[in-house]
Amino acid sequence: MSASSTDKSLSGRRRLLLHLALAIMAIGYLAPLFWMIDTSVKTEKQAMSQSPAANLSSIRNLVIPHPLRVQNYAKVIRSPLFKLPLYARNTLVIALLVAIGSMLSASLVAYSLTKLRWYGRTVLFWIVLGSMMLPFSVMMVPLYRIYREFGWIGTNLPLWLPTFLGPPFYIFLLRQFYLTIPNELTEAAVIDGAGPLKIWWYIMVPLTRPALTVGGLFSVVASWKNFFGPLVYLTHQRTFTLPLALQSFQTRHGGVNHTLLMAATVLVVLPIILIFFLSQKTFIRGIATTGIKG
Repeated sequence: MSASSTDKSLSGRRRLLLHLALAIMAIGYLAPLFWMIDTSVKTEKQAMSQSPAANLSSIRNLVIPHPLRVQNYAKVIRSPLFKLPLYARNTLVIALLVAIGSMLSASLVAYSLTKLRWYGRTVLFWIVLGSMMLPFSVMMVPLYRIYREFGWIGTNLPLWLPTFLGPPFYIFLLRQFYLTIPNELTEAAVIDGAGPLKIWWYIMVPLTRPALTVGGLFSVVASWKNFFGPLVYLTHQRTFTLPLALQSFQTRHGGVNHTLLMAATVLVVLPIILIFFLSQKTFIRGIATTGIKG
């Protein structure tokens, strides 16, 4: 056997082992999602069953319950304790405002840090990076006192308005992308008489559309699943977001009804799953084209 065929055989084995390892990891990550969906179509008795009989039929019914209780979803949608359209609208409005505010402000700041010459921009960038290390629990009390003085507690303003001041993570993400854009483009625009804002809007924004799209999707997902922020700032039931409403549904239902709780959880995470599958190529393209230049 030649050396080239031996190398191909070893390469094929490595690829097979790699795919096998990735498949095992994928199964581990998908197991909680499968359990959630499986529990959502069971009866409460089936969901709480711990020791099924050791036969093929019982094991099959444990994995694929018979009959399927799809009416659990109808119960959740019709439940007066879980006003799905209201909470979904609240969450969607906040998520869209967060995406717009984050990308608009972060793009301007990143453009300033990379393409404009001014004293102290490097120091400011390191301060921005340092602020990324502060957890929300450290800033929670000072922010709550500030927002209380503004009269924002009980409204959704604390959840989206601060994003118009430039979230550090997205500033860092877009700055790394801006560094990959040649300075000759902006210099040529300056020679033609374009100002900084005009250069940003007509040159930088179109060129950074993949990074802006990925950042916007990241911000929508983060806002959609945000629980701690609404828990701290929202006080009225009509302003609740989906994660907070899900917790309220659990406590107000007279205990933990696993099947209805899992059905409600599936309805909450379903839009995020759909967003991922519909924009998977955009995610990959944006991440692949986002530079990591220092």
